[in-house]
Amino acid sequence: MAQEVQTSVVAITGGMGSGKSSVAAYLSEIGGATGLNADTICRRLLAPGDSGWLAVRTAFGERFFLPDQTIDRPLLRKVLFEDQEFRLELNTLLHPLVRKEICACIEQEIDFLAKANSPSQALFVVEVPLLYEAHWEHDFSPVVVVYADEKTCLRRIMLRDRISVAEAEKAIQAQMPLPHKALLADHVIDNSGSWPDTCLQILHLRNLLWGGIGCGGG
Repeated sequence: MAQEVQTSVVAITGGMGSGKSSVAAYLSEIGGATGLNADTICRRLLAPGDSGWLAVRTAFGERFFLPDQTIDRPLLRKVLFEDQEFRLELNTLLHPLVRKEICACIEQEIDFLAKANSPSQALFVVEVPLLYEAHWEHDFSPVVVVYADEKTCLRRIMLRDRISVAEAEKAIQAQMPLPHKALLADHVIDNSGSWPDTCLQILHLRNLLWGGIGCGGG
C-alpha cells in the first residue's frame, strides 16, 4: 500500500548574476533535496521536435532557426532583451509548458516514493528565475530570493556571458528589480559577499526549513 508523502517545495529566485544556481545547488545538496531548474527544463523543451520548439516555430516561423533546425539561441536572447513585446509573447508561450513539466517532475517523484515505501518526506528545490514575473509565487512555499547588489551582478554577468556593461545592464533591466523581489520573499540570501558567508546563510536556511534533516553539510 502506498504511503502518504509529506512534500516541501522551495522556490529559489533572484536576478541575473545574483547566484541563484549556486545557492539552489548547495541547498539541494545539504538538504538531500531534489533540484529542478526552470531554465534547464526550458532548454530541453526547445530541443528540435519538443513542445517549446514547436511553439516557437508556430508563432515566429523560421526567424529563430538555424539550418540544422536548432534554435539560434544568441539571436533569441538578443531579441528577448531588446523587445519587451516579443519577450512577453515568448514567455506566454513557454511559461505554461515549463510549469507543466515542473509539476510533472514533482508528481512523478512523489508517486515513486509513495509506491516504494521510501522515507515519507519529499524535498524539492526549484530554481525559477522569473518566478515573480510569471506570477508563480503562489505555487511554492516558501520563496527564497538570492540577492546581490547591482554592481556585483553586473560584474558576474559580464564575466559569465562575455558581454559589455551596456548589454549586462539591458539584461538586468528586462527583469523585475531585485530589491523588489527581496521585499516579496519569505527568505532572502545575501550573496553579495564571499561564498563561505553565503554558505552559512544557506545552512541556517536548511535548518530553518527542514529542521536539520538531510544529508551532508554538517
